[in-house]
Amino acid sequence: MGFVACKSKNEAPVEAGKFIITSPLLTDTFVNKEYVAEIQSLQNVEIRAKVKGFIETIHIDEGQRVSAGQLLFTIRPIEYEAALLKARAEVKKCELEVQNVKMLAEKNIVSKTELSLALAKLDQAKSEETLAELYVTYTKIRAPFDGMIDRLKFKQGSLIDEGTLLTAISNNREVYAYFNVSEIEYLDFKSKNSNNNKMAAGLLLANNQPHQYKGMVETIESEFDKNTGTIAFRAKFPNPNYLLKHGETGKVQLKILLPNALLIPQKATYELQDKIYVYVVDDKNKVASRLITVKQKLNNIYVIESGLSVNDRFILEGIQSAKEDAIIEATNVAPRQALSIK
Repeated sequence: MGFVACKSKNEAPVEAGKFIITSPLLTDTFVNKEYVAEIQSLQNVEIRAKVKGFIETIHIDEGQRVSAGQLLFTIRPIEYEAALLKARAEVKKCELEVQNVKMLAEKNIVSKTELSLALAKLDQAKSEETLAELYVTYTKIRAPFDGMIDRLKFKQGSLIDEGTLLTAISNNREVYAYFNVSEIEYLDFKSKNSNNNKMAAGLLLANNQPHQYKGMVETIESEFDKNTGTIAFRAKFPNPNYLLKHGETGKVQLKILLPNALLIPQKATYELQDKIYVYVVDDKNKVASRLITVKQKLNNIYVIESGLSVNDRFILEGIQSAKEDAIIEATNVAPRQALSIK
């Protein structure tokens, strides 16, 4: 359908051509937002020696997957086994002493105080035996959970002290992705997501390839960072193929709802001195350029912040031929159809 305006002596001439006009589409839509994220293992702990000694055997290798309870390191146990034997011998000695003192106490040869002292000595010996047994178990270092071994800090035969860092183990079956959002985005998120903070999330890897498995935003930290004005969110992602490692980086991708968004095709705009304009058409088909502010870019579509209303009409096709104050003949298309025109 064409729009033709009558000319008067003071009116600009009618420009004929392939002009197509439309209006902004007012609708709810979604935008994809990306946030730089730090990836951390579900569990990541340091493996440290609990006793001093020589590393007798290393049972694993770097990058190896291990199971909970699997033997990782053996520290030479000879000294600790000897201490245990000595402690057990002391317990037996004290038990015999208690029996003798008890028999003498029953015959009133010694006082009951002597029996109490013998019993206390036995308790102390048993305590030292338990401690010696514990030190022997410390010579066998086992995996606390299923995970993957990090770099080995020492070689077989190395002398280590109590507390020495031997390696680290990470449970990467699932991973956390931590990312920061602004206060405004946080408030928008809370107002639109009442499902216990749950929200679907994607993960873009450092090579710009998407992670195969989708995740969920699970938690939000309790405080804002005063220096950056942001708050940390945490998303969890499955990682059954162990592709993601502790300390990796990526981008969390969230689909954000924009209610009552005003949409126009990007092709209907032009730029001048880093500003974006459209040619609007009034009820007499007279053309005028208008500055607009873009809130968000969605592929080939702009979400309008200001400059247009839902009732405005603008040129979709033919903006290269459009002139300020010209009166045009044009065909009108529906806003939704205009967004689908390539």
